[in-house]
Amino acid sequence: MQLASQLLLAMQHMHPRSIASPQTHAQVAAVSDRADAPPCSAPVRWIKSPTWDLVWILNTLWLAPLVLLLGWSDDDIRATSVDTLFFVLAVPLWFGHRVASAWLAYATPAYHALLATQRLRFVVAPLAITVACFAVLLAPESVLPMPLAERVVWLAILDYLLVSYHFAAQHFGLLSLYRARAGRVSDAGARRLDRWFALLVGGGFVVLANALAGSIAFQDRWIDPLLGAGVSDKFARALCYGSSVIVVIVTALVLRLELRSQRPTLPRIAYVLGVSTMVLLGLLALDPFVFIVLWSVQHWSAAMGLTSLAASGGSQAHGAHWQRLLAPINRRGWAVLLVLAIVSTLLLPVLEVEAVSDEYAFADRIFGQAALWLRSSPFVPALLALGFATSFIHYVLDRAAFRFSSPDVRQAARGLLR
Repeated sequence: MQLASQLLLAMQHMHPRSIASPQTHAQVAAVSDRADAPPCSAPVRWIKSPTWDLVWILNTLWLAPLVLLLGWSDDDIRATSVDTLFFVLAVPLWFGHRVASAWLAYATPAYHALLATQRLRFVVAPLAITVACFAVLLAPESVLPMPLAERVVWLAILDYLLVSYHFAAQHFGLLSLYRARAGRVSDAGARRLDRWFALLVGGGFVVLANALAGSIAFQDRWIDPLLGAGVSDKFARALCYGSSVIVVIVTALVLRLELRSQRPTLPRIAYVLGVSTMVLLGLLALDPFVFIVLWSVQHWSAAMGLTSLAASGGSQAHGAHWQRLLAPINRRGWAVLLVLAIVSTLLLPVLEVEAVSDEYAFADRIFGQAALWLRSSPFVPALLALGFATSFIHYVLDRAAFRFSSPDVRQAARGLLR
């Protein structure tokens, strides 16, 4: 209860201010918090429609019960149909979401002008990241006196820290977008509470849940020394239960304030419940695979869905010649999703080299021996560099493509903001 009181005080007394931070696909709320944003005369509470939102944004509400039902009969959930379900969803969404903001930036005419006016964000930064990743992983030990395996470890640690914030920031953005849809543009208190909820529940407790479950990459190299060798199973369980109580209290506080607001909105309530459900399953589920499925699919699908809206609603008349050739795709949200899903499938054997170990690779089921060969080929260092580069660029381009404090970005992505 003390934490809840602190959150209430923060909401009531903190001076409203815009906090510059890396944004993801969902952080469209920045435009709604600006004085020059167009007024919302009639609140539209869903991003597109109830069905669309349930499929792409609020899918935890039906995916969590489905996963628990499918995995109920076996102690090893990966041996059940949950693994098949995750495979079916991961193949079109996983790396499709990673290149979604790049599609907006480079393949849609609406964003063409930004390549010139915001060259640092859209051109220089991605090139610099690519060069840095390849330099770190391909440099000989005479230049960089560190084994390749050690370099991979430190890049993986950096990637985990960034992706943890990346997920939390998306939750904040989606909550803010739903608040804007409800016509609560000037509700600075709700915006601050959204940020607290996203960072604390959607960020901090997720890292804790992963650490206690032992599911963080190279955890023995950096997490376990921080926790110490004296962390017993009994203490870990107590920490899980205590954290779960805090998550429930914070969630109840957010829902209470939402229901007491002038314009409460069902999608915001549903989204808060979805995030809390995922985190509680991460803390309490016996198998961390349940959390991995829910957490990953919701993030990937939200990114893909919002990208399709931004692309299909943007200008199709300008841009480079090859961008105009893609206009028939960009005019149709389903076509954008289909192209990203195909790209995701084709990238699977290439980018899985960096993303997962052999035990969790999906590419073998589609590409067979070709995928196995790639993971043991002389190209592995280059593929690792490519994987890290696309991951880091993904974070930067999300921030650039959905930075709605910029009037030019708002104009480019107006299809999402209608």
